[in-house]
Order: sequence, then C-alpha cells, then structure tokens
Amino acid sequence: MFASPTVDAVMAQERAASFTKRSIKTSTKLAGLTLALSMLDLTTLEGKDSPEKVRSLCRKAIRPWERDEEVLGQRLPSVAAVCVYPSMVKVCDEELAGTDVKIASVATGFPSGQYPLDVRLDDVRAAVRDGADEIDMVINRGAFLAGRYEEVAEEIRETKRACRRADGSSAALKVILETGELETLDNIRRASDLAIRAMHEVDLEFSSPQSPMPSPQCLPHDFIKTSTGKVTPAATMPVTLVMLEAIRDWYFESGRVVGMKPAGGIRTAKQALHYLIMVKETLGPLNVPGYDHAGGCPWLTPDHFRFGASTLTNDILRQLARLKTGMYMAGYDFAEA
Repeated sequence: MFASPTVDAVMAQERAASFTKRSIKTSTKLAGLTLALSMLDLTTLEGKDSPEKVRSLCRKAIRPWERDEEVLGQRLPSVAAVCVYPSMVKVCDEELAGTDVKIASVATGFPSGQYPLDVRLDDVRAAVRDGADEIDMVINRGAFLAGRYEEVAEEIRETKRACRRADGSSAALKVILETGELETLDNIRRASDLAIRAMHEVDLEFSSPQSPMPSPQCLPHDFIKTSTGKVTPAATMPVTLVMLEAIRDWYFESGRVVGMKPAGGIRTAKQALHYLIMVKETLGPLNVPGYDHAGGCPWLTPDHFRFGASTLTNDILRQLARLKTGMYMAGYDFAEA
C-alpha cells in the first residue's frame, strides 16, 4: 500500500484562507463568474423528485437565464451537468438530447455507501445503460475508517469497471469521499490518493499493447469529490486544498489529469471565485501533454473542475447582472429550477 504524506492542518487552514484575500478586477470577475457558471452540476437528490422537476432542472441547465441577452448583451453558457438519481436518467436523456450538458447520476448506495456491493454495481450499470455520462459514487466510510483500505480501493475499481459501456467507452467516475465523515485532513489525503490510484489501475487494465493508454484528452475525465451534500460540513476550502494537492502530486508522478468537484456548502458567487483562485494557484499552469493551454490551467475547465452547488446558480446570475448594470436584481427575477 502506498504511503500518503501527512498534512499540516494549521498551514492548510492558513493557505486556504489566503485565497479569500485576493483583489479581483471587474473584467476578471466577469470572466470568472461566467466560467464558474459553466462548471456547475445542477443537482436534485430529494425523495420528492419527479420527472417534471427534473425536466425543469434540465431546462435551467441548458439556459440558466432566459433574459441573459436582454440584460447582459450575451448568451451565457450552459452548465456542465445535471445530477440526478438513476431512476431519473432517462428523463434527462430525453430532455438534454442534442445539447452539451452531461448527465450525472449518483449511485452505489448514495449517500451511505452501505448497500451490498452487487446492488451498488447494478445501480451503476443501470444508470450507464440509461444514458448517464458520469457516475458519482460514494465510498464506504465505515470500511475506510476501520483501515480496510484495500476493500475500499477494490470497490472503486469495481465501480469504474461497471462504468464501461458495451462499445468499449466509459462513463466518467466521480469518487465521493464524504470528507465531513473522514475526521482528519490526513484521512482526506489518504482517501484522495487511494481513489486516484484505484481509478488509474482500471485505466491500465483497459489498455494493452494493441490498445495503449490513450492521451489525456481521450480518457473519460474522472474526478474526486468532497461530499454528497447530505453531511455537514460538506466542501470547505482546506479540505478542497488537500484534495487538489493530491491531484497535483499525482500529475507530477504520473502525468495523468484527475478532476476535482467540491460539493455542498458553496452558496455565493464570491465563494466560487475563491475556489477558482485556489485551483489556479495550486494546479496551474502545468504542462499537461495533449492539452492546448495557451498559458492557462487545464483544470480551469468544466472537464476537470465542477461545483456541486445548485443554490449557487442564481447568485452567480445576480452578480453578473450587477456587474453589467450596476444594480442588484431581485431574487424573483431568476427562475428556480
């Protein structure tokens, strides 16, 4: 088993806090908020979810604000994905057909991760078969905290194998650590390293001398993710920083790119900008083969960074309108999903 580095918790807190103190000019703020909007995973994971609610969420995902051209003078981007339970994937597949918005589905006994493994894997296969582009799996935290690391790694490997389609392509996998239950930053670092390596091992299984490992831009963009959004605390900046550093160190070791998704607790446009600054200063620019950087950071794209924060959407729109018009618009000026 690999050895993860220990984390200096005090310095992680200090470093994370430093990203909230940057001064951002108006033009940069406009670009940053537009980028953050394109990185959102609009999510509905409630017992009362219905096809009608999911269709409404999909319409919001395709066009976050129907008055964007009137007020801002530009068409805003669609969000990155819609995230739903497996039973709603078919609804999304119909509503999002012909768009670039991806379909993400939680699986593997979300949010507890305590279901029998065969049930969890059937959950994944059903979602992929119905059209999911991405699977958000949650690890078994009880097994991890009990020190059964190989068991957790094998469950991640089995889940990634279940993401494979009949044509040989794969849905992307996001491994949710549920950091609010992992207790320490050292545990979060170990879980990050474990998830990244487990996913990579399956990529190696699928490669061969006849079909070698593809270049980074051809692989499904796998992620590590902070939270289910059902546990407090969810995403925090120190936790996200530790996970970003695991991604960075894996890139230096292997040259491979892994995405990051903080989820839960990010509610304001200001917070979203702080996270983008942290990504930029922690991960980029790095010379990742196969990417056209133009001096930028490959992680600052929806392919490699996401926000799991549906309540963030309208605050970003409100701030964009204020920057353009100089006035705050009322909450009711923006449709709820």
